[in-house]
Amino acid sequence: MPLTNLIDDLLDDLSRPGMPWQLGAIAACILFGWLAARGVQVWWRRRRGEEGTLLHTGVESFTRVVAPLLVVGALSLSQYLLANAHFHTNIVRVAMPLFWSLAVIRLAFYLLRRVFGRRGQLGEALVTFEKIFALVVWVAVALYITGMWPDIFDYLDKNYVPLGRKKVSLADVLQAIVSVVVLLMLALWAGAALEERLMGVNALHSSLRVALARVSRALLIVGSVLLSLNLVGIDLTVLSVFGGALGVGLGLGMQRIASNYVSGFIILIERSLSIGDMITVSNFTGKVTQINTRYTVLQGLDGVETVLPNEMLISGPVLNQSLTTRRVRAGTKVTVAYGTDLERAMPLLAAQAVGIPRVLEEPAPGCSLSRFGPDGYELDVGFWIADPENGQGGVVSEINKRIYALVQAGEIKLGYPSVDTRLLDSHIASVVARIRQPDANSPTTPN
Repeated sequence: MPLTNLIDDLLDDLSRPGMPWQLGAIAACILFGWLAARGVQVWWRRRRGEEGTLLHTGVESFTRVVAPLLVVGALSLSQYLLANAHFHTNIVRVAMPLFWSLAVIRLAFYLLRRVFGRRGQLGEALVTFEKIFALVVWVAVALYITGMWPDIFDYLDKNYVPLGRKKVSLADVLQAIVSVVVLLMLALWAGAALEERLMGVNALHSSLRVALARVSRALLIVGSVLLSLNLVGIDLTVLSVFGGALGVGLGLGMQRIASNYVSGFIILIERSLSIGDMITVSNFTGKVTQINTRYTVLQGLDGVETVLPNEMLISGPVLNQSLTTRRVRAGTKVTVAYGTDLERAMPLLAAQAVGIPRVLEEPAPGCSLSRFGPDGYELDVGFWIADPENGQGGVVSEINKRIYALVQAGEIKLGYPSVDTRLLDSHIASVVARIRQPDANSPTTPN
């Protein structure tokens, strides 16, 4: 039995004088891998110029993958040197697949968290999948070390499953699944890395950067799937049937989804919207925080995020406050009493917006007469700001407080609703007079 042979080899090594050399070599390789990984991490941080800029997955660093790889390399060198010194290397030979499996697990975790981890947070599904993946890898390594893996592979290779008119072995199916998953994960990781690199290029327009990132990721995914199918021997001409079925599906029930994806690419290519723009669509107002191929995310001034299908941004009107320029006009209305000297009051009100943070000096704040209201002159105090994504409430509140100070000082008199009570007083007087005068037609009371 392979397991019995492995145990016999390990027991034989324990009784030989070369056993301490193997254990010392394993310990030295582990220490070397850990120290070398730490050295790479420190060197990279110094090269980047700031702490914490190492290629993070959101939770763990890539150096966790480098450490077991360095240990495997050191163990390979140790095995070669010990074999040349005529020492047995069974213990080292068992330790190598263990660290190989550790490197594979950490590499898979790195790719998964870099692709699917959002803002450093992991979902329960991702954590559960990581645990299942680690268990499968350790079981596979245990089968390999005990020598049972060749027998299992022969069993999978001799059993077939029907696939259309052909029969495919279970080993080929397993190989196809592994190759597709590995190449797809590498494509997603390369897409995420390329997107980060593109989003850091300030010379390109933000919409162009997002469009290039989306197109690059799509091309990488399609290329990885086609390459993986070619590696396992699947004829790519069978995809024509799938393409026809996909076209029928788009024509029957996926028009809106396809329209949203096409609209997303149109928005990114036309640059009609950019990340950071303050827009209004239908009843939704907010700052554009994400432009994806299917939807766009708006963050309101209250922090609430709205997910809008891209079709709404193409088929309907969009109010963009920062399409060609980020300067927008805001204002507050003041009603002053009739009889106020407007030649004096209007410049005084406009001066209250001067010197307030976020208010632009050019164009200068101004004051205009909107209309003659029922309670007084309605004046509009207008000003310009260059950051509409931060809202207008704070600036308007500061100006209103300054106007209130003028009212308290008696510089400005506000208009109040007035009611003419003369008609009401005369009506009450006539009613009282009728009550006091006796009715001529009423019978008199005898004495």
